[in-house]
Amino acid sequence: MSDGLDTEVAHPARRYNYWLGGKDNFAADRESGDLLAKSYPAARTAARANRAFLQRAVRYLAAEVGIRQFLDIGTGLPTADNTHEVAQRILPDSRVVYVDNDPMVMTHARALLHSTPQGRTRYLEQDLRNPERILSHPDLVDTVDLDQPVALMLVAIVHFLPDQATARDIVATLLGALPSGSYLTMSCATKDFLTPELAANWDATLRNGQSDVYPRERAEFAEFFSGLDLLEPGIVPVSEWRPDPDATERPAPLEASIFGAVGRKP
Repeated sequence: MSDGLDTEVAHPARRYNYWLGGKDNFAADRESGDLLAKSYPAARTAARANRAFLQRAVRYLAAEVGIRQFLDIGTGLPTADNTHEVAQRILPDSRVVYVDNDPMVMTHARALLHSTPQGRTRYLEQDLRNPERILSHPDLVDTVDLDQPVALMLVAIVHFLPDQATARDIVATLLGALPSGSYLTMSCATKDFLTPELAANWDATLRNGQSDVYPRERAEFAEFFSGLDLLEPGIVPVSEWRPDPDATERPAPLEASIFGAVGRKP
């Protein structure tokens, strides 16, 4: 291990990178990804659908709502059309703070993700489980005006928190620091659309330690949006959230078993 980077232990960001066809991963990440894909064959399709959901949500928030500030927690390794690239293409003065707990993600992000001259990007090596540290970090305070609306992006990250009550409290803490007119964009794995066999396989991977993804039922996912105004179409599979009409790939819910939604803080 060096500088906090342990290549012998699979990390969700690097496994996600592997599923998306990237090269920034290690043997442990590929082994973990293959094991999970064996239990849930559509894992790679779901990863792509989730990434497309993030991009559509950012595009909507920037173009239709005019949001210029984004807090993207659990950002993962850089790939095409990252949050600030989508936002700044529409509003060049957009400001984006990325947060991840993998030092490899932060190293790549600082090297590869460059803001427009009008905008700004910052990268925090912090953990979702410590929301107060994120909110009080000098780089966040220096980049994002917490008196103005912020889009909080929690895309495919909360399902790594096994306890629902703890996860709710963390999301509530983050939202509590944001003003009226802010938005929560969130996605989370679910078993609601799986066959009994696939659901049983998922449970088995959790029991034997092969998986670190704790899915939520629809009602549990809805709890994170308590007090928010859900945007249409509400809570749906990520592939069904405002899909691009000319998209060449639109997975069925079974293939993209991830809930997605966007809500506005009144």
